Amino acid sequence: MALSDLGLDLRRLPAPLPIWHGRVDRDTWSATARAVAEQGGRLVSMWGVERHPSPGGVGACASFAVREGLVWLELPIGDAAAGFPDLAPLFPCALRMQRAMTDLSGLRAESSQDQRPWLDHGLWSSARAPLQPGGGSVPANKGVLPADYPFVRVEGDGVHEIAVGPVHAGIIEPGHFRFSVVGEKVLRLEEHLGYVHKGIERRFVELAPLDAHRLAGRVSGDSTVAFAWAYCMALESAWHGEVPERALWSRALMLERERVANHLGDLGALGNDAALSFGLAQFSRLREDWQRLSREAFGHRLMMDAIMPGGVEMDVSPPLCDRLRQQCDAIEREVRALRTIYDEHAGLQDRFLGTGRVTPELAARLGLTGLAGRASSQAFDLRCDHPWGPFDQFKVAMATHHSGDVAARVSVRFDEVFESLRLIRALCSGLPLGELRVDLHPPGEASTGVGWVEGWRGEVFVALETGADGRITRCHCHDPSWQNWPVLEHAVIGNIVPDFPLINKSFNLSYSGHDL
Repeated sequence: MALSDLGLDLRRLPAPLPIWHGRVDRDTWSATARAVAEQGGRLVSMWGVERHPSPGGVGACASFAVREGLVWLELPIGDAAAGFPDLAPLFPCALRMQRAMTDLSGLRAESSQDQRPWLDHGLWSSARAPLQPGGGSVPANKGVLPADYPFVRVEGDGVHEIAVGPVHAGIIEPGHFRFSVVGEKVLRLEEHLGYVHKGIERRFVELAPLDAHRLAGRVSGDSTVAFAWAYCMALESAWHGEVPERALWSRALMLERERVANHLGDLGALGNDAALSFGLAQFSRLREDWQRLSREAFGHRLMMDAIMPGGVEMDVSPPLCDRLRQQCDAIEREVRALRTIYDEHAGLQDRFLGTGRVTPELAARLGLTGLAGRASSQAFDLRCDHPWGPFDQFKVAMATHHSGDVAARVSVRFDEVFESLRLIRALCSGLPLGELRVDLHPPGEASTGVGWVEGWRGEVFVALETGADGRITRCHCHDPSWQNWPVLEHAVIGNIVPDFPLINKSFNLSYSGHDL
């Protein structure tokens, strides 16, 4: 589908990726969503704004990925009570986003089949939604228990429920999983998240734009580089900042190191969940070495706060570049050996193959994205589809698979590790000379910017608006886990309960990045 076929009045934003912005009426909102869905486009995110058509008015926003890039649509709504056309029949992943819009902005999707609260567990004290003027989400009374969540019940002979969470063993974040099972076979899984609500979207408007990258980098700690870069990209777009080439290369270097670190951790955990503790020990050792060098090079094991508006915080010296390249060579040798062990271990493959399968057809229908999507033939990767600097100087090889099971998601992780190691070597070898950062200045008028970055889990999206005074008026961050958590419910159907930890880890979705 060509963007011109949509018939929209759009303004291209000054971003490094092709991104357009426009306001539409109700009919155009629905017709555009339908056209995007029919032509294989994707819903990236949905959120509410407090602005249209005048102070006190509100609006619904949606961003769509189409062939040419990304389209951000705004639907002005005179009154929050009026609601907006439901997009869930076209994009199933919209359902929870819309429920979150109701909780946070007071906007309700018309005729939606699911009106249950999603982030609000019945503990918020304010009569107004947190993102509305005068709203808030301060707990009402200390010691009050959350409201009962109306899970969908499955009834029949031999059916019983298993409740897991929200408190889990170890340090995993909270989430409630309600299994309906017969024996050990899972008939249905329903999730209830929202236990780690932090008020991040409200907090953004209280921060100076040049400081808010630190908050963005804490949306989801395992994706701190991707979120910080997306926020900085949005601010640099809104304020017309030109980032030095050396800074862009350094950012890409950090992004690929973040990708490798997470894949190493997940590959070890997946081996452990299938009773191969050797895999956990070896990959944990490699990840620890990897993160120690990241700390030495970028000041933090997770490279937190290393990306800042206008550039990067610190430089990478030539000796450190040499060590980063050498580490890639050493890691690759060991990971290739470990892949052979994984591929040839009969017990491991028996647990991986066919487990938690998401067919390509189901993945397309539900909007599965990121590495999990690529394991089910959903070939989307911003570094390949819309390469921005410096990825436009490399031919990034996209890792894909068709079987959509745990084995496929493991295979994609291995392939992405090797490709990221190749990219890191190239980035270290060709790191251009030049400045590390430029100063950014507000343009003196209301401005809009978007950040869109391919993180290790999938595409990270940030929509930013600043006022004429240079302050943030709205910042919406989106993690790809919003698309993928609902698909996990389908992936576990027909599997046995003991395989759920393995299936869950093969997706490894974010709780924190889902709950802002």
